[in-house]
Formats: sequence, structure tokens, C-alpha cells
Amino acid sequence: MHRFANPARFQRLARRILPFSAGATVLFLALGLYFALFNSPADYQQGETVRIMYIHVPAAWMSLFVYASMALSSAVALIWRHPLAELATRAAAIPGAAFTALCLVTGSLWGQPMWGTWWVWDARLTSVLVLFFLYLGYIALVDAFDDPERGGRAGAILALVGAVNLPIIKFSVDWWNTLHQPASVLKMGGPSMDGTMLRPLLLMALGFTGFFITLLLLRLETALLDRKIRAAEERLS
Repeated sequence: MHRFANPARFQRLARRILPFSAGATVLFLALGLYFALFNSPADYQQGETVRIMYIHVPAAWMSLFVYASMALSSAVALIWRHPLAELATRAAAIPGAAFTALCLVTGSLWGQPMWGTWWVWDARLTSVLVLFFLYLGYIALVDAFDDPERGGRAGAILALVGAVNLPIIKFSVDWWNTLHQPASVLKMGGPSMDGTMLRPLLLMALGFTGFFITLLLLRLETALLDRKIRAAEERLS
């Protein structure tokens, strides 16, 4: 990965990837929305409310995936001092927080007709709320220092410490009695969901992943340009 530490080399690679990731995002989201809205059945218990799942579940997956990627890039930044790793962590934080907020909101919309309440202090819901606060804490912490390097180091430590919450979120439905249903896709023995529902769910997940990759590359490009501008201003001052 050190060969991509050169910003110019990374930017060339990112510009090659961007058209494909953007195109894949549009394609998968369009297909996923079509199958979710028009070519999948209503659930026998949840009725049409089940369609919230096609947004809620991919958003939940992405909230975990993005934070795991932040923890990994934070480790790379702290251990190997990779110059782009810290920028990647910063670039991923706001999209990750947005995915987590979307997960919480759609979960409340889904839970009200199913459980009769918008919110309960359920193990899964509470641990995802903690994840949202970890995202917000990271975003606030990295900008709380006058020295960007110190802010980045403090944020990286927070991201690594917060990673202990990821297995809690994943296994909370197995470790504790919760209202939240157990896993029906990522489980031993394979998915227990019918294919007509699994297909749009996976398409939406691929669309969300493509959207994140596209947004991450664009935010990294912007961060590198900002760094060049600041360096030029310092030379001129």
C-alpha cells in the first residue's frame, strides 16, 4: 500500500475508479429500488412496512463497514504513518455518520408499527446509537486541535478504541434478549430470507457500497487539494 502513499499516484488511480464506482452506484440503486418497490412481495406479518428494510438494513451494514474501515486506516496511520490513511479516516467519518443516522431513523420508522414504539433501549438499538456518537465524537475531536497532526492522532485513537463496539452491535441479538430480530442474511447455514426479498436487499447493499466508495474518493480528492492550497499559502506567507 505504500506505493499509493504518493498523492499524485493515488489521484490517478482514484480518477480511473470514480467513473466505474459512480456508474455501479446508479445501476445497483436503480435495480434495487425497482425490485424492492415493484418486484418483491409484502411480508405476511409486516405487510408493506417491510420495504423499509431495503434501506434500513444496507444502511446498518454500511455503518459498521465504514467504522471498521476507519479503525483499520487509523491503525495504519498510527503504526506505519501512511500519509493518506489519516485523510481516508477523516473522509469516511461524515458518510459513516450519515449511514448510521439513516439506520436509526429508518429503524424507528420500522419499529413503530412492529413494536408499537419509536424507540426502546434495546441492546442493538443502544449500541448503534453509541456508534453514532462515536462518529460525532471523532468528527469533533479531529477539528478540536490547532495542530491537524495532533487532532488526527487523537481521532485515530478514538476510532480504534470505539471499534470494540462493532462486535457488540453484531452479536447483541445473540448475547441478550432483545426486541430486534436476529440475523437473517449473514448467519451460519446461509440466509433464511426468500430470494425475492434477498435480491433487492443485496442490490441495495451494493449500491450503498458503491456510493460510499464514490463519495470517499471525491472527499479524498478534495482533502488533497485543500492540503496543496494550504502548503502554497504557507510558502507565500
